[in-house]
Amino acid sequence: MDIDLPREMNVIVISEPGGPEVLKRERRAVPQPGAGEVLVRVSHAGVNRPDCLQRAGSYPPPKGASDLPGLEISGEIVALGEGVDPGEKGKRICALVNGGGYAEYCIARPEHGLPVPEGLSMAEAAAMPETLFTVWHNVFQRGYARDGETILIHGGTSGIGTMATMLAKAFGLQVITTCGSDEKCAASLKVGADLSINYKAQDFVEEVKDFTQGNGVQLVLDVVAGSYTQRNLDALGEDGRLVVIAVLGGPVSEINVAKMMVRRQSITGSTLRPRSNVFKGMLADELFREVWPMVESGELRPVMDQTFAMADAAGAHARMEAGEHVGKIVLDVSGESDR
Repeated sequence: MDIDLPREMNVIVISEPGGPEVLKRERRAVPQPGAGEVLVRVSHAGVNRPDCLQRAGSYPPPKGASDLPGLEISGEIVALGEGVDPGEKGKRICALVNGGGYAEYCIARPEHGLPVPEGLSMAEAAAMPETLFTVWHNVFQRGYARDGETILIHGGTSGIGTMATMLAKAFGLQVITTCGSDEKCAASLKVGADLSINYKAQDFVEEVKDFTQGNGVQLVLDVVAGSYTQRNLDALGEDGRLVVIAVLGGPVSEINVAKMMVRRQSITGSTLRPRSNVFKGMLADELFREVWPMVESGELRPVMDQTFAMADAAGAHARMEAGEHVGKIVLDVSGESDR
């Protein structure tokens, strides 16, 4: 451990499974990076739905990961583990991590990070890794999105939904989103959607068919599953691909397999957190080549909702679970030591 680093830090712990109120501030030892790892002095941490699920006790961290919530961070590399290039020290990065982001210092792997360019705030940087990694892998790698196609994105004003909309538009796709209110539909259109459907007032399957002249979309990015699965297949055209990344509507679905076969449709899905370090490093490398130039130029920026002090992590979780947010919620960790 470098001599100028403190021995202890402020963190947010999950005191017991439950609601936002179980998030508590504690003091813990500053972790030491192992071989191939770096220690990041955290500026900001992104807040994501998996954090809420972990807090509720339904999404335990993988073996070897920190028990602290927080899957994406921005900050400065301040210490290096064995085997890490000395040139990494002092770099400002945003990184995907396996946990531990709700803390003043967090362990990361340098190959899972992306450099923070001038013009990108540290709050914005912390809002990008989880959504970028998830959207790129699921929409473009697993969903085989191609320019000229049309994609249906559920939860259009979420962090994932807004990033998926912007990336899809940047790569030449038409975008249809679903949202839970007319106000959110308007916000989604402002982000770039070509059509936004209020799923509480309209049948998204019929609206999709009308918009596509009965052809259906080529790709669906779904966070609902459950009863939505067959409806998503109904909204897909022939050879359409359904990619599931969350199961907010329940993990079990009943579908008409014969209809799926006739229309040559496919269903896939993935979760990012348990994937290997090598896989995540390859994904970061592809993002650096294909997407990061748009971030460096200022063309791509995350849609930001609200920034909370780390000490008010419970407020951030409450806002996310209330469904009031448009875009990303982040925690400001950098001022925590002053409180």
